[in-house]
Amino acid sequence: MTTELDLVPAVSIRASSTVDIEDLIERFLAGDRLALAKALTRIERGGGESEQILERVHGRAGRAIRLGVTGPPGAGKSTVVSALIRQYREAGKTVGVVAVDPSSSFTGGALLGDRVRMQEFATDRGVFIRSMASRGRLGGLSGATLDATLLMDAFGLDIVFIETVGVGQSEIDVAEAVDTTLVVISPESGDGIQALKAGLMEVADLFVVNKCDREGADRLERELLLTQDILDDHSEKRQPEIVRTSAANGMGILELIEAIDRHQEFMQREGRLSRRRRENLARQLRAMLAERMERLFFGSSRMRSDFEEAVRLAEVREETLHRAVGRLVQNFLDRDSQDASS
Repeated sequence: MTTELDLVPAVSIRASSTVDIEDLIERFLAGDRLALAKALTRIERGGGESEQILERVHGRAGRAIRLGVTGPPGAGKSTVVSALIRQYREAGKTVGVVAVDPSSSFTGGALLGDRVRMQEFATDRGVFIRSMASRGRLGGLSGATLDATLLMDAFGLDIVFIETVGVGQSEIDVAEAVDTTLVVISPESGDGIQALKAGLMEVADLFVVNKCDREGADRLERELLLTQDILDDHSEKRQPEIVRTSAANGMGILELIEAIDRHQEFMQREGRLSRRRRENLARQLRAMLAERMERLFFGSSRMRSDFEEAVRLAEVREETLHRAVGRLVQNFLDRDSQDASS
């Protein structure tokens, strides 16, 4: 039997937790970098504290320029990002980086931590770098990654990068979270253009031919131009610029920043930046809604049982998947109605 005394520790813990979160949010709003780090940790954990933080700070977001950096492994994405950070810092801009790393199959944590990446910025208070695990999510960027960019934006950082791991759906999905997408490729990226997915070609706002001082860079640029002509469907999307860099030597980085600025100016002038941000928010909302609905659906033991039965019927060809979906949705709605009336 539960007594009032039994409830005291739990209440105290909840009250203490609320006070801690309030203090964390206040320090975050005051520009405390340690508070940003702790807020990011809570965002990765998810749950009520995460939602409480986002609820309080999201109104301050929307001012940062969000840049996505993606492309095949070995193209030098991190080197390009590091070179861009250097130039932005010289211009007095503050920078945040969310580096999406492969997940450890044992811990779910990022294999490449922010202490390994971009060490030269470790003591620069104008740069904040956070590695986040992809957690094996095949559908692309995790919700925590998107929330992390929002936190860095709300914190007041001028430029926020998302650098993808370079494999999987996150290569393409990064374009749905940023204002400008940089696709980095080098002469050493496998078979050149063959290393790029068609979808990745289509989401690029800028192509960065990195390691341009290596043999094959001219051929790679010609292939990009040819492929662009083939893929051009006469849509209103602006033809991506191609910028040559050798990021390890700092070559072409100023030209790359100028190209980023031109794309930003074009998007703002044509009214496309606000439209893209709205479309990105709509896609993220749909994804979150689908995820929440799936949790609600499978939170019922009866619905899980119905689902397994539907799989069995489809396997023995007694029911089509389309009919199964219709039946499962109807069962879910009926269950919801019964719960509401009881």
